[in-house]
Amino acid sequence: MQIHGFQKMTLLDFPGRVACTVFTGGCNLRCPFCHNALLVTKTSDADIIPGESVISFLEKRKGLLDGVAITGGEPLLQPDIASFIRKIKNMGYAVKLDTNGTYPAKLRDLVEEGLLDYVAMDVKNCKEKYGETVGVPNYDVSKVDESIKFLLSGKVDFEFRTTVVKEFHTVEDIERLARWIKGAPKYFLQNFTDSGNLIGENMHECSCETLELMRTAALKYVKSCETRGV
Repeated sequence: MQIHGFQKMTLLDFPGRVACTVFTGGCNLRCPFCHNALLVTKTSDADIIPGESVISFLEKRKGLLDGVAITGGEPLLQPDIASFIRKIKNMGYAVKLDTNGTYPAKLRDLVEEGLLDYVAMDVKNCKEKYGETVGVPNYDVSKVDESIKFLLSGKVDFEFRTTVVKEFHTVEDIERLARWIKGAPKYFLQNFTDSGNLIGENMHECSCETLELMRTAALKYVKSCETRGV
């Protein structure tokens, strides 16, 4: 496991759990607004936190923590992600995975083995603007679509979420995106925040008024839509 960050306690990253957060390095997308850009573009072997040190920490925190959130980067890039999660599950922890949905077969395997308790999938934009939004021109959304359909089948508790950026998203884009994930029980619009370590530049948050218009538009197709970072 290429672990490049470790937050020892969080009340925010895993709904309903007192958790820690594991940050994996590397991503197959290049979203200009990514707030974890250093985990995407500037990782090195020197930054790696041994997976066994995380496992050792968790052994000592049984009864104090009850969940582990695994985020990135894109965690499903890690070839040993399944064996790492098995060790965590064997200690009795619940596991949440953050993913961009581009590895549907790996996602399905983890869920069907019972290794995941919650999945948060980033859906970047409507199909028509996906490549532009993820920094990969002419991006084929078929894998993302496969992951969306799998999660909508109800095999695991999940949410969809979109980081909303003024330069990339309109109300119409969000309505088209919501139509794509029609029937989703939980959809979150996260307002962009400039972390100072972005891949792109000159990007801005949306106004509260625009976010509310987006939320209202999304509710035509999803069961619940809430905003974050407002």
